[in-house]
Amino acid sequence: MKQPLAFRMRPTHLDDVIGQQHLVGEGKIIRRMVKANHISSMILYGPPGTGKTTMATAIAKSTNTAFRQLNAVVNNKKDMEIVAEEAKMSGKVILLLDEVHRLDKAKQDFLLPYLENGKIILIGATTSNPYHAINPAIRSRCQIFELKSLLPEEVKVAIVRAIEDEETGYGKQHVTVDDDALEHFATACNGDVRAALGALELAILSTDPSKDGSIRITLPIAEECLQKKYFSHDKNGDAHYDVLSAFQKSIRGSDVNAALHYLARLIEAGDLVSISRRLLVIAYEDIGLASPQAPQRVLAAVETAERLGFPEARIPLANAVIELCLSPKSNSAYKALDEALADIRSGKSGEVPTHLKDSHYKGASSLGRGVEYLYPHDYESGWVKQQYLPDRIKNKRYYDPKQTGKFEQALSQIYRNLQKK
Repeated sequence: MKQPLAFRMRPTHLDDVIGQQHLVGEGKIIRRMVKANHISSMILYGPPGTGKTTMATAIAKSTNTAFRQLNAVVNNKKDMEIVAEEAKMSGKVILLLDEVHRLDKAKQDFLLPYLENGKIILIGATTSNPYHAINPAIRSRCQIFELKSLLPEEVKVAIVRAIEDEETGYGKQHVTVDDDALEHFATACNGDVRAALGALELAILSTDPSKDGSIRITLPIAEECLQKKYFSHDKNGDAHYDVLSAFQKSIRGSDVNAALHYLARLIEAGDLVSISRRLLVIAYEDIGLASPQAPQRVLAAVETAERLGFPEARIPLANAVIELCLSPKSNSAYKALDEALADIRSGKSGEVPTHLKDSHYKGASSLGRGVEYLYPHDYESGWVKQQYLPDRIKNKRYYDPKQTGKFEQALSQIYRNLQKK
């Protein structure tokens, strides 16, 4: 069976790698490693179709080291033992391990000694953020390199190469691709060159040749083969968290249009759970006391969206996002608590003042008030001056009110009046 075009077109030398010049360009780290013939274990991570396997193959073929490829999900420990035996005999083996974040404990424990002594040089490939998804014991023994989504111009290079190459591409079949079709392949794949080449191959194989035997790929054919709906977004991948981060930062920055754009990307990925959770976080983290009603309305919107499901769920979500964007912002509440937590964690606490301690076990009154405790409700103003913080930090101030909303402005005035007293 003929292998897919993307597989056949995979470069075998670093000079042929498309994109990722921050890693393989002249004078860059991976280029230097190959030039020095000193390859260390590494993890390559990035979105699908950005060339992780391609780069690993090119690295291996640029050296004289034996190269083997396994998958952490499909291949078992026995397969790794075979690679280890080969490493013992030949002195060194480069092992490309796809889906490295799925490596179970037994396989990890087996690999570690070989990574330690350098017999196996691991090149792990994953779409997941290794800082979150990969066992620290493996991670600490590897360099970590991030691959970026390819730019449209870089994808075009791969497509043209596939059309013109007579050995592994379609150079012998006289294929032409209209400019607008080429543009569509290059942009609609969202930087995934594998998807672009897969769609190109489908277009070529499914298009009847003209009388002279040539094949012309038009925009309608390209759109049909690379379905508009193609959207590179792995709910468990690193790109997903980038979109969520951009979503929150756009709302925090009051950019309605950017926030709606990222909301649309999350909706297109069908991830209602992450959208709902992030909106609730934003409502309290970024809006907070500046507009206390906003979190309540966001919760109502989220519950409505979850009850409706997509596609109708987009309607209450859009309302919530626009309101959050245009609401006054305040992070004073959670920042105050974070500062208090920082003090606790750094040992700045101290003993609870005697008059605030629970006095039940001391045989005091059933009201549980300490002997010196002044009960605020016994005073007409509802407030009485007394110390509440431990002696070590009795003058500490955590809360710093914002002036971005009427509600917190009112709280700020009360707070400052109490401080004066």
